[in-house]
Amino acid sequence: MARKFLYLVAGLIMVAVLGLIALTIWSKELTELALVPSGDFVEQQPLDTNAYNDPKMWLSRPGMGTGDPARWQPAQVRDGVAMPLPVDDAPDFAVFFIHPTSYLDRANWNAPIDDPQSQNVARIYVKGMASPFNAASEIWAPRYRQATMGSFLTKGEEGQKAIDAAYRDVKQAYGFFVASVDQNTPIVLVGHSQGALHLLRLLREEVAGSDIAPRVAAVYAIGWPISVEQDLPALGFPACATPGQPGCILSWSSFAEPADPSALLETYAGSIGFDGKPRGESRILCINPLTGSVNGEAPAERNLGTLVPEADYSTGELIPAAVPARCDERGLLLIGDPPEVGSAVLPGNNYHVYDIPLFWKNVQQDVIARVEAWGKTS
Repeated sequence: MARKFLYLVAGLIMVAVLGLIALTIWSKELTELALVPSGDFVEQQPLDTNAYNDPKMWLSRPGMGTGDPARWQPAQVRDGVAMPLPVDDAPDFAVFFIHPTSYLDRANWNAPIDDPQSQNVARIYVKGMASPFNAASEIWAPRYRQATMGSFLTKGEEGQKAIDAAYRDVKQAYGFFVASVDQNTPIVLVGHSQGALHLLRLLREEVAGSDIAPRVAAVYAIGWPISVEQDLPALGFPACATPGQPGCILSWSSFAEPADPSALLETYAGSIGFDGKPRGESRILCINPLTGSVNGEAPAERNLGTLVPEADYSTGELIPAAVPARCDERGLLLIGDPPEVGSAVLPGNNYHVYDIPLFWKNVQQDVIARVEAWGKTS
């Protein structure tokens, strides 16, 4: 029964992704028709002030045990044999992880908190994207009333209202996380896609210049373009210039070659930076996850393990030396020939869904190194 359920969830993900591919190819108008809600935005009622006291409001949190998707460990393939992968030793640190968009329904501008389909997909995302951080002593990944996919495809004010509503939930969950973690424990903040967008706002409004900022060992804002010139100065943390540097930001957006990032770059160019000006052709922040430093290039041999999932997303294996990485002149991360890591590849050879799994083992070692360096400087 459980296996059939996982096949169903995987099928739903693939249907959604294939639909997005077809819509992207056909027209922007058709995309809006299929994914942008036609109804008026309905203001979300605030969550109860103690909402995140409830363990059910978390996809991952301390005390969940074997049912915690962020604590999943893939096997690692060595000489053609899959071997159990031990958790690397690390100092204590706490992770706050904000999952990407898993709600594509146009019935609502924001996902109902109890929507079973989007929550099940979110758990799969946590399993694949938060698990590289599982050397942490604590991982917290909140459920939140995320903005539906169509919110990012419209210029109407309803889309921004939905994104703002989702952020309020994330902010509330972050407040509970901070209050729950020991004040001497370093913190790592992680978000992907919509999660990264909310994380960047958290940095600007809640973290930068606060008492918490000195405790931040690393920030992983993945899959959302950050302008080096117009956005980075407002975030309160520098880009990670070297491997093992603590208190800095990592970000990348992955494309196989030949890459066609025109859709991303067009949207990026017309968007407004944190300095209030259009981002235009400003360079995008690219931290190479194989080197741990800004820009640069690394061969596939530097990749310690790419997570390749099974077709039903119930498990997966780490394949070493499978994917190279280089930051191009625009700030996009190019990964060479299209790797076979699953069917959720977006148009233009956009490997957005796989931004973190492509470099699973390197990310795991990267965060440990930055937390250890934080401990030596704090």
